[in-house]
Amino acid sequence: MLKRMLVAGALAFAGVAGAQTPDFKVPDGFKVTQFAEGFRQPRFMAVAPNGDVFVSDPGAGTVTVLPDQDKNGVADGKAVFASGLNRPHGLAFRGGFLYVANTDGVVRFAYQNGQTKASGAPQKLVSLPAGGGHWTRTVEFGPDGKMYVATGSTCNVCEEGDNRRASVWVYDADGSNGKPYATGLRNPVGIEWFDGTLYATNNGRDMLGDNIPPEGFYKLRAGGFYGWPYCYTTQAGQAQVWDRDFGKKSAATCQDAIPAFALTTAHSAPLGLAFYDGKTFPAGYRGQMFAALHGSWNRSTKSGYKVVTVNPETGKVTDFLTGFLSGQRTLGRPVDLVVAQDGALLLTDDGEGRIWRIQYVGRE
Repeated sequence: MLKRMLVAGALAFAGVAGAQTPDFKVPDGFKVTQFAEGFRQPRFMAVAPNGDVFVSDPGAGTVTVLPDQDKNGVADGKAVFASGLNRPHGLAFRGGFLYVANTDGVVRFAYQNGQTKASGAPQKLVSLPAGGGHWTRTVEFGPDGKMYVATGSTCNVCEEGDNRRASVWVYDADGSNGKPYATGLRNPVGIEWFDGTLYATNNGRDMLGDNIPPEGFYKLRAGGFYGWPYCYTTQAGQAQVWDRDFGKKSAATCQDAIPAFALTTAHSAPLGLAFYDGKTFPAGYRGQMFAALHGSWNRSTKSGYKVVTVNPETGKVTDFLTGFLSGQRTLGRPVDLVVAQDGALLLTDDGEGRIWRIQYVGRE
């Protein structure tokens, strides 16, 4: 049963001019509070080894540190770790470094536990094609110690001239030996390893109406091709169908394309994802994928603007947090999720410049 919950501290949002508090609905026993606010464009997060939360802000060109040393569920303050970056997005910690995926490449900073300001200039590891229709870049490390980097397409639907586009590539941790890992992904913004599998969200193409194609969640494998721009999935786990623009050029390619294992409403724009590996949520949530649906811009009735769970075994998609839509008015746009050190789930909202905290407090 869903329970309507007003956010604690709802009316006090200094620095967010004219902000209206979403009337969140979450499952019974969960509570939503504000962890931090006052960002220009908070996007992806990473939790440092000591528990500090790092967040990218591509609009400001910064990466910010959010410590919570008193463990009260509210960031103690904000410290700019690095500035002057080129639309930073994805973040990852590995081997004494903070990795940052800028729109034009991946860089890394030396990092020590508790550090709140970079001690030197970043080292550039990988150059990427900058900007384009999809400008975000995401970085993630696998259980093999390799670095996985996602880059979206330049366009709605086209045949790309640069094979780094619309794909996930894999590199050594120092950026060497890069090669394609998974291709045919129009805009794989969120990537995450779980239980030996690399999962991805993907934004489907536009201009085919309100409901086609549905948005997809994918299980990636080395050498896998996932359809774009020739085809797309219309039923989870089923063969893909030809795209009207390019499909008939490559019927055999569509037959071999790997379909999404789970789907949600067209144009809802799934971005960040996190698998719950904390200890404070009820057992049924452990190992489930949480995905942020950023929301539609080109649909007659808005879709997305919520957080869903996706069962990695069955592909079942279930609403978890709603309330960013009031009728057809938007009160925020969810972007990314991470599991904090205390077991809470953190959610960035780049529509209102906030980070929300979702915690299980028990049933009344």
